Amino acid sequence: MEDPELVVWWTTRTECVSAFVRRAREDDLTAAGERQARDVLEALAAAWTEVLPSEPLRASTERLLAVHPLRAADAFQLAAALAWCQGHPTGRALVTFDIRLGAAGRREGFAILPSGG
Repeated sequence: MEDPELVVWWTTRTECVSAFVRRAREDDLTAAGERQARDVLEALAAAWTEVLPSEPLRASTERLLAVHPLRAADAFQLAAALAWCQGHPTGRALVTFDIRLGAAGRREGFAILPSGG
Protein backbone atom coordinates (compact mmCIF):
# COMPACT_ATOMS: atom_id res chain seq x y z
CA MET A 1 0.00 0.00 0.00
CA GLU A 2 1.82 3.08 -1.21
CA ASP A 3 0.32 6.56 -1.31
CA PRO A 4 2.64 9.53 -1.70
CA GLU A 5 -0.07 11.97 -0.61
CA LEU A 6 -0.02 13.08 3.03
CA VAL A 7 -3.43 14.27 4.26
CA VAL A 8 -3.86 15.55 7.80
CA TRP A 9 -6.54 17.05 10.02
CA TRP A 10 -6.46 20.83 10.43
CA THR A 11 -5.03 20.69 14.00
CA THR A 12 -2.15 18.32 13.21
CA ARG A 13 0.57 20.95 13.10
CA THR A 14 -0.56 22.40 16.43
CA GLU A 15 -0.71 18.93 18.01
CA CYS A 16 2.87 18.30 16.88
CA VAL A 17 4.09 21.62 18.27
CA SER A 18 2.34 20.82 21.54
CA ALA A 19 4.23 17.52 21.74
CA PHE A 20 7.56 19.20 20.95
CA VAL A 21 7.23 21.91 23.59
CA ARG A 22 5.94 19.45 26.19
CA ARG A 23 8.91 17.14 25.61
CA ALA A 24 11.30 20.12 25.77
CA ARG A 25 9.65 21.38 28.96
CA GLU A 26 10.06 17.90 30.51
CA ASP A 27 13.74 17.84 29.42
CA ASP A 28 13.10 14.89 27.07
CA LEU A 29 14.04 17.02 24.04
CA THR A 30 16.96 19.40 23.70
CA ALA A 31 16.58 22.87 22.24
CA ALA A 32 18.44 21.66 19.13
CA GLY A 33 16.15 18.63 18.92
CA GLU A 34 13.08 20.83 19.16
CA ARG A 35 14.40 23.10 16.38
CA GLN A 36 15.09 20.06 14.21
CA ALA A 37 11.61 18.65 14.86
CA ARG A 38 10.02 22.00 13.98
CA ASP A 39 12.07 22.17 10.76
CA VAL A 40 10.90 18.69 9.73
CA LEU A 41 7.32 19.62 10.63
CA GLU A 42 7.48 22.77 8.49
CA ALA A 43 8.83 20.78 5.53
CA LEU A 44 6.03 18.23 5.88
CA ALA A 45 3.39 20.95 6.33
CA ALA A 46 4.51 22.61 3.13
CA ALA A 47 3.65 19.41 1.24
CA TRP A 48 0.60 18.02 3.01
CA THR A 49 -3.09 18.61 2.40
CA GLU A 50 -5.23 19.66 5.36
CA VAL A 51 -8.84 18.62 5.93
CA LEU A 52 -10.56 21.77 7.19
CA PRO A 53 -13.33 22.05 9.82
CA SER A 54 -16.91 21.93 8.58
CA GLU A 55 -20.40 21.13 9.85
CA PRO A 56 -20.50 17.72 8.08
CA LEU A 57 -17.14 16.88 9.67
CA ARG A 58 -18.46 17.85 13.11
CA ALA A 59 -21.51 15.60 12.56
CA SER A 60 -19.25 12.72 11.52
CA THR A 61 -17.10 13.30 14.61
CA GLU A 62 -20.15 13.15 16.85
CA ARG A 63 -21.25 9.87 15.23
CA LEU A 64 -17.78 8.42 15.80
CA LEU A 65 -17.88 9.48 19.46
CA ALA A 66 -21.16 7.60 19.85
CA VAL A 67 -19.83 4.33 18.41
CA HIS A 68 -16.14 4.25 19.42
CA PRO A 69 -14.38 4.90 22.76
CA LEU A 70 -12.48 7.93 21.41
CA ARG A 71 -11.50 11.31 22.79
CA ALA A 72 -12.85 14.27 20.81
CA ALA A 73 -9.49 15.12 19.20
CA ASP A 74 -9.04 11.54 18.00
CA ALA A 75 -12.62 11.41 16.70
CA PHE A 76 -11.90 14.56 14.67
CA GLN A 77 -8.77 12.87 13.24
CA LEU A 78 -10.79 9.84 12.18
CA ALA A 79 -13.65 11.97 10.81
CA ALA A 80 -11.13 13.94 8.75
CA ALA A 81 -9.71 10.70 7.33
CA LEU A 82 -13.21 9.53 6.43
CA ALA A 83 -14.00 12.89 4.81
CA TRP A 84 -10.79 12.71 2.77
CA CYS A 85 -11.69 9.30 1.35
CA GLN A 86 -15.37 10.29 0.97
CA GLY A 87 -16.44 7.55 3.37
CA HIS A 88 -14.71 4.76 1.44
CA PRO A 89 -11.66 3.73 3.51
CA THR A 90 -11.05 0.36 1.86
CA GLY A 91 -7.51 0.32 0.51
CA ARG A 92 -6.62 3.48 2.47
CA ALA A 93 -4.27 3.70 5.44
CA LEU A 94 -4.59 5.66 8.65
CA VAL A 95 -1.28 6.32 10.38
CA THR A 96 -1.51 6.41 14.17
CA PHE A 97 0.35 5.23 17.25
CA ASP A 98 -2.80 5.61 19.37
CA ILE A 99 -4.31 2.21 20.18
CA ARG A 100 -7.92 3.42 20.51
CA LEU A 101 -7.76 5.53 17.34
CA GLY A 102 -6.18 2.61 15.48
CA ALA A 103 -8.89 0.20 16.66
CA ALA A 104 -11.66 2.64 15.67
CA GLY A 105 -10.01 3.29 12.31
CA ARG A 106 -9.74 -0.44 11.67
CA ARG A 107 -13.45 -0.90 12.55
CA GLU A 108 -14.30 1.92 10.13
CA GLY A 109 -12.40 0.06 7.36
CA PHE A 110 -8.91 1.63 7.25
CA ALA A 111 -5.67 -0.29 7.20
CA ILE A 112 -3.67 0.92 10.20
CA LEU A 113 -0.02 1.90 10.00
CA PRO A 114 2.23 1.02 11.61
CA SER A 115 0.64 -2.42 11.72
CA GLY A 116 0.85 -2.56 15.54
CA GLY A 117 -1.33 0.62 15.87
